[in-house]
Amino acid sequence: MKSREIRVIYGKDIENMTKTLMEDYKVAEKFGDKSSSIGLKPNLVVATTPDTGATTHMEIVTAVIEYLQDYGFSNISILEGSWVGDDTERAYRLNGYYDIKRRYGVGLFDLKKDRYETKSAGGINMEISRKVLEMDHLINLPVMKGHCQTNMTCAMKNLKGILSDRSKRLFHQKGLMVPIAALNAVYSPSLTIVDSICGDLDFEEGGNPVETGRMMLGEDSVLIDAYCASLMGFDLDDVPYISLAKEMGAGCADIEKAKIIELNKPENSPVAVPRRYASRLSSLTNPKSACSCCYANLIHALKRMDDEGELYALNGEKIAIGQGWKGQEMEIGVGACCHKARHGVVKCPPSAQDILDMLRSL
Repeated sequence: MKSREIRVIYGKDIENMTKTLMEDYKVAEKFGDKSSSIGLKPNLVVATTPDTGATTHMEIVTAVIEYLQDYGFSNISILEGSWVGDDTERAYRLNGYYDIKRRYGVGLFDLKKDRYETKSAGGINMEISRKVLEMDHLINLPVMKGHCQTNMTCAMKNLKGILSDRSKRLFHQKGLMVPIAALNAVYSPSLTIVDSICGDLDFEEGGNPVETGRMMLGEDSVLIDAYCASLMGFDLDDVPYISLAKEMGAGCADIEKAKIIELNKPENSPVAVPRRYASRLSSLTNPKSACSCCYANLIHALKRMDDEGELYALNGEKIAIGQGWKGQEMEIGVGACCHKARHGVVKCPPSAQDILDMLRSL
């Protein structure tokens, strides 16, 4: 059974916070064999920098590498596969990961180019990276942030990056909740270190970072997500994949059973909670199995219209989006799947600017 301890640390020195968490948990002692292969899975779902509130701080990645190397671990790799429609290698370049590779002599892999092995749970078949499955340990490095389709994303959903693009599309066809739970039932990282330094609490693609200066460490991804959901003001019913994962035996969802160990005390500051603008704007959409990249770009466009007082132009008309609309006609549609829309953007994925231009033309 996974440990139910969750360590929490506060501050601004990200490197020191990371190493303190790992030292206090005695990660090196728990990993044991120095020849073990260790993978680090950051959140680089989209090619942007951590200050936007969307991606993992590089200081966390380098601190983990330094901690492990100081204890004699040398077989370390960074592993990521960005979402459908974005480029992992572009995210690596933008965030300096090739410099990290050279400086520390670690592996750097784009999981979109890997081979896959099929695993199944909860009636879901999924293709998981063989490189990940071959690792002795995976350290999951998610960002605690909001999500326009699942309300929040953290430890459990960050594992989508180890899937093939085909499986990522399938997850959206199946509605995300059951597939995310199933993924965590078939694969569990050895350790999760949560970046809650300045995550965007409303939107997975960032843009409205909220500084909380906080990090967490634990083993049980389900319990970590349950705890992070509570920090964001969500009930478990707001994030169904957490309870579903518990039912599949992936972990514990009862935070009353968690042992929260605060290594220091936070400075007095207001509690940061989501404004939930993404969920409000999603009421203007009619999604059917929409992929995250396409849907996020639509939310971006609607947010810009909202900021500029232009949403009235939609006159209550909902915008169709997603694979479930293929072959159907609609008034307004976004993406190649909605090519029969009277007004639309037939691209895969369409950019936020393309969507904005189309909506403004109505």
